[in-house]
Amino acid sequence: MQRSDNRASTGQPRLVTCPTCGGDSVYAPSNPYRPFCSERCKKIDLGAWANEDFRMPAEAPPDDQEFGDPKLQ
Repeated sequence: MQRSDNRASTGQPRLVTCPTCGGDSVYAPSNPYRPFCSERCKKIDLGAWANEDFRMPAEAPPDDQEFGDPKLQ
């Protein structure tokens, strides 16, 4: 979530909320992990993607139906 302030116009770096820990994160080229606050938070997020923790909910077909055949659904 981005904060609404005028830091960009004053030359101060913009602060955003780190998606992993919820702490402040500098959103500027000086932070190589942006939008994350640290390498640790970036790796935690990458691990969640690798474990498929970020999935869209889908209704699975019953066990006795063929997968992917729209004619049978």
